[in-house]
Amino acid sequence: MAQQAYMTETVGGGSGPERPGSRLRRLMHRLFTGWRGDPRIWRRGIVLAVLALLLALVMLLHSHIPNRVGNLGSLTETFLPWLGFAIPVLLLLGLIRKSATALIAVLLPAIVWLNLFGGLLTDKSGSGGDLMVATHNVNAENPDPAGTARSVASSGADVLALEEVPGSAVSVYEKALASTYKYHGVVGTVGLWSKYPLTDVRAVDIRLGWNRAMRATVTTPKGPIAVYVAHMPSVRVKVEAGFTARQRDTSADALGEAIAEEPLKQVVLLGDLNGTMNDRSLNAVTSQMRSTQGAAGSGFGFSWPASFPMARIDQIMVRGVEPESSWTLPRTGSDHLPVAARVKLDTSS
Repeated sequence: MAQQAYMTETVGGGSGPERPGSRLRRLMHRLFTGWRGDPRIWRRGIVLAVLALLLALVMLLHSHIPNRVGNLGSLTETFLPWLGFAIPVLLLLGLIRKSATALIAVLLPAIVWLNLFGGLLTDKSGSGGDLMVATHNVNAENPDPAGTARSVASSGADVLALEEVPGSAVSVYEKALASTYKYHGVVGTVGLWSKYPLTDVRAVDIRLGWNRAMRATVTTPKGPIAVYVAHMPSVRVKVEAGFTARQRDTSADALGEAIAEEPLKQVVLLGDLNGTMNDRSLNAVTSQMRSTQGAAGSGFGFSWPASFPMARIDQIMVRGVEPESSWTLPRTGSDHLPVAARVKLDTSS
């Protein structure tokens, strides 16, 4: 009897439970009902439409934004993916304003963003690979260097690069990594640890006056590869000067020259470049190497800051080597996340 009464009340249009989605359909119906026959839907939202077009132009023509004033172009390129968050905001405002013009205009930045970054939304990682490499800016002020070393070593990396290693902590890292890596070399504030023999370990001059880059030959079971480790100078965002990166840019040019002269066919670059793949100022490096994240990653792989990653400035790049997968490792005591990749070597070289 109770069930019959309930059904009668519902059929009769009482206060019975709504079907799933009915509330949303009513809301959308109310939203669009007032649009029909209203010529103002094309006149409203002109400002929103203009903002949408400007957003699309910034993303589409980012390489033409000048660096002469505060390195504005590089600053924009560093955080370029985040401009996509403006798209749903403009879409929502267009709906609120009931502006067909604004809604159509929002399609343009959406298409541009998907063209630039849509490929990063899919998982391109594969299985296998001959070699696992990893890199980590450990932070000179790391409160637990030994724990950080054990954490990255537990990833299973065959070759591990560390940046921003202060002289006072070198022995700590050496001791913590000794059981996992038989071979290692430290040059200035960067170091390379390997399960395979290292030869021709030397500093790479990146025009700083002190050593923050090195090169070594790693003799793997499938042949030798040249491994570069680099820590580009930091960039700063200052109110009076904007995005200051001149020293970083000079060092990037020098690193690019060194890699261009590398005689070995297979090259891997590990390090904190203090810049993203979109930053034109790193073109001397990025133009001749592939990013493992872009080629075989899953998502954007942001690595900095570790508390809320907003940019991938820690890079694993390759030349003459095929990326298989790329990912970030768990957070350590550093302000950067470690990044890792698996690569396939060319046995014919």
